[in-house]
Amino acid sequence: MRSFAPGSSIRSSWSGSSSGRRKASQQVSESASQQFPRVYPIVDEGLLRLRGIAVGRVAEEFRAAGVMLVQYRNKVADPAAILRNASEIWEAFDGSGCRLMMNDHADLVIPAGFGGVHVGQGDLSPEDARRVVGAERWVGVSTHNEEQVRIANGTSADYIAVGPVFATGTKVDAEPVIGLEGVRRARALTTKPIVAIGGMTRENVRSVIDAGANSVAVISGLFVEGETVEKVAGDFLRNLR
Repeated sequence: MRSFAPGSSIRSSWSGSSSGRRKASQQVSESASQQFPRVYPIVDEGLLRLRGIAVGRVAEEFRAAGVMLVQYRNKVADPAAILRNASEIWEAFDGSGCRLMMNDHADLVIPAGFGGVHVGQGDLSPEDARRVVGAERWVGVSTHNEEQVRIANGTSADYIAVGPVFATGTKVDAEPVIGLEGVRRARALTTKPIVAIGGMTRENVRSVIDAGANSVAVISGLFVEGETVEKVAGDFLRNLR
């Protein structure tokens, strides 16, 4: 597997000193909020399997649309299979400058050549994930209420995901909907970039950004009958310019 090139990342640098890491994280987050990619597609292996779509194909469509931040999520496969699929995603985005994130599997980030890891409340803590992926890669964390946002704000996480903002059918065990008010409350609690997730469509994403989110994570909303993934992803990007 090839290594992720830090020079192609959205964030240009991170302090490598342990004593200044948390302070540096806060400084980076404040500036990153202004340039964080507005659209954050999640390549969910389970959803692709249901729709009969190959990982490499959807990655190519995301690249063609101009996506600059992508997460790969696979909750069921073994590490070897995850790395094989991650390699296809890496190849599709090679040279594009897009940052690739791995869901949950912090130990696979470096072998996959990815640019970071996203962890949930039941996964590694942001600090444990940071120790695995290192200082130059991103760590994102999911939150579902104000207390979790407060805790995440005190960590070295590069961004905080909040949600579900709207009802979603992607996760059968989804947390309670927080609505736009939940996004506003999260915004008041942190200067880190906020990624809103849950029930995102081309019609509602502008309201989410207006409520204070920096980015929207999109999963099932990218698959619309009669339209290509490239076209739908491009619509999301255009709607949030």
